[in-house]
Amino acid sequence: MQKSDSATYYYETGLKSQGPSKMAEAIAIHRLAESAKPEDERICYDPYAVHFISPEILEFRAKNPEKAKALSEHYERLFSGFDNSVRARVRYFDDAVKAYLNNGLKQLVILGAGYDTRAYRIEGLKEKVKVFEVDHPATQSLKKEKIKKIFGVLPEHVVYVPADFEVEKLGQRLRKMGYDSSKKTLFLMEGFVMYIPPKAVDETLSFIVNNSAKGSAVLFDYFPQSVVDGTCESDDGKNIRKFAAERGEPLQFGIVDGGVDAFLSQRRFSKIKNVTSEDYKKAYFHGANKDRTVCSLMSFAHAIVK
Repeated sequence: MQKSDSATYYYETGLKSQGPSKMAEAIAIHRLAESAKPEDERICYDPYAVHFISPEILEFRAKNPEKAKALSEHYERLFSGFDNSVRARVRYFDDAVKAYLNNGLKQLVILGAGYDTRAYRIEGLKEKVKVFEVDHPATQSLKKEKIKKIFGVLPEHVVYVPADFEVEKLGQRLRKMGYDSSKKTLFLMEGFVMYIPPKAVDETLSFIVNNSAKGSAVLFDYFPQSVVDGTCESDDGKNIRKFAAERGEPLQFGIVDGGVDAFLSQRRFSKIKNVTSEDYKKAYFHGANKDRTVCSLMSFAHAIVK
């Protein structure tokens, strides 16, 4: 495959903080691909994902289905099951939002929001919940342009909070934009904590514990520390680490195997739930999807503010 192929160009280039996140676009591609499956097979559904993918990539996929398939198979060999884990993550986080929505949720804070579309596609959020989308200004600016094109205006229930997590304090930005610490809040960090420094992760969790109502919660996904520091012995782990670094968004944070309970307990969270690849494989991949593999290195963590 020649480097002039647009999809290859997408995978072989990356934009650092001065431009929109390529990882955000990659996740939108996953949502689009899964949404195209038959209704009784797809794990998640996002009717808006297509709007956040560059025309060049969409054109390549449409005109070169065999090359697109070959490219997908190439990356499946590099990190087996990763695509399916990303899609299971979308579904699990969607399900969590819906569950909290039915249990008194008043605020949803999406950190590193990227091209997340939950505020626009999950029924009931618009009427009941204020959504804060927090992200780097470069990515958020492009997203807002896309949202305006889709809906004509920016939805009133969504507050866009530009922030660089490596240099700015989350609390300062959120409070300025109307965040209310007395309301039950769900904090989502999908595909996020692994890309910010440990200090920023600690500060974010500290803010959540100290500035949200009882019963508020945090949900995030993570890799083992061994993947982040390069000591992971599996080829999948090595390839994930290399891929992220080469795209200008290197992995910076991980949790030691079996350590998520201790990690979150020490930070004063309770009712900690660790969702392993085996857990979400069992929950979502059955029937027609029973033979789809998942990435054993991606887990989800869910915890409650005491």
